[in-house]
Amino acid sequence: MAKTKTQYVCSQCGTTQNKWIGQCPDCGEWNTLEETVAISAPTAKQQNPRFSGYAGDKVQIQSLKDVTVQEDPRLSTSMTELDRVLGGGLVTGSVVLIGGDPGIGKSTILLQALCGLPEIPSLYVTGEESMQQVSLRAHRLNLPAGHLRLLTETCVETIIALALIEKPKIMVVDSIQTIFTEQLQSAPGSVSQIREAAAQLVRFAKQTQTSLFIVGHVTKEGTLAGPRVLEHMVDTVLYFEGDPGGRYRILRAVKNRFGAVNELGVFAMTETGLRGISNPSAIFLSRHEEPVAGSVIMVTREGTRPLLVEVQALVDSSHGGHSRRLTLGLEQNRLAMLLAVLHRHGQISMFDQDVFINIVGGVKISETAADLPLVLAALSSFRNRPLPADLIVFGEVGLAGEIRPVPNGEERLHEAAKHGFKRAIIPKANKPHHSIQGMDIIAVPRLDKAIEVLM
Repeated sequence: MAKTKTQYVCSQCGTTQNKWIGQCPDCGEWNTLEETVAISAPTAKQQNPRFSGYAGDKVQIQSLKDVTVQEDPRLSTSMTELDRVLGGGLVTGSVVLIGGDPGIGKSTILLQALCGLPEIPSLYVTGEESMQQVSLRAHRLNLPAGHLRLLTETCVETIIALALIEKPKIMVVDSIQTIFTEQLQSAPGSVSQIREAAAQLVRFAKQTQTSLFIVGHVTKEGTLAGPRVLEHMVDTVLYFEGDPGGRYRILRAVKNRFGAVNELGVFAMTETGLRGISNPSAIFLSRHEEPVAGSVIMVTREGTRPLLVEVQALVDSSHGGHSRRLTLGLEQNRLAMLLAVLHRHGQISMFDQDVFINIVGGVKISETAADLPLVLAALSSFRNRPLPADLIVFGEVGLAGEIRPVPNGEERLHEAAKHGFKRAIIPKANKPHHSIQGMDIIAVPRLDKAIEVLM
């Protein structure tokens, strides 16, 4: 096989060098040169399939109205929670990137999904384990894996060549950090190797209409190891969250070209693998025997699903020079802002108090509907006054002390009523037009009014 010429491109200024050097001579940045494949002739696009289009179509210009649209049915993965996160199932020719900490369950859920589809030709490519290890896992999980085809290989050219012969409908590559291309000299797992190997796999999936799963590791910062361009090359990006030593796992969609983004799937790790949780609100609620101070139930919304979670707060006297503000599952800067609003518009000061906020179950909340529950939970702990156990709260708190509405307010109330909650404090603009049976709804326009109602 002819040796491919390589070159080094600076990721900051784009200049090219024939060999690697520590500092770019043009922009002066250090350690920014990355290995790439050099193209010496303009006709390289026709000679090298690396530069062909993903879909493999003939180059032409068409009007949008002349493009024929064919709605392909989605393929169910036999796992309801995984289908939910994917947007209803697998799309033919889609590329899904799954990231997560080691031991979180990435390989387990994909092996379960493939074994649950005995009538679909599938191929499991592993670069980290042997065939015996994959077989042992399938037997330990009692999976019907007799139809599943296995391949142990790390060269992407060999994987694609064998896949073209096998012609699977679904293929899993575990993991992209172990795959390399012969066109580059760098070690597997480097930025250039991950980017080039992923590009070839995505091109293969699009041209052959193969549904492809790519497993990716995450760094200490919680992001996918490798270049961020890897996330832009695929159709869907899923993240596994949760403690590897705990029981529950959360699968979150952060990018999805075929469904809702920020969709959430909840799983429980059992002896027979991951099992979907159809009612995740039950695991995020502590259900104390008696009301406790600093605990508030809120209704958040993850994708298309309303979810009941418990916001816990602990306010204690600060014995250091600076009071602490710590949050788990919420943005820490927002806590400091809300405490300032509480001081200005509620005349309640906590500048000499340590404030700790926690979301039960390890779920992360990014929406502003958690503002009012957070403030009331902190106030409940500060005054050591428990709130009613059948109360739910949601609403955004503005800097002027107003309580602003949040999307899908009525749907959140119906979800709370379904779980037996009798009272609700919500923004005035979210008050439903029709009363909800069995629920007393208090709509408040400002933060001080909400404090008067409860305290």
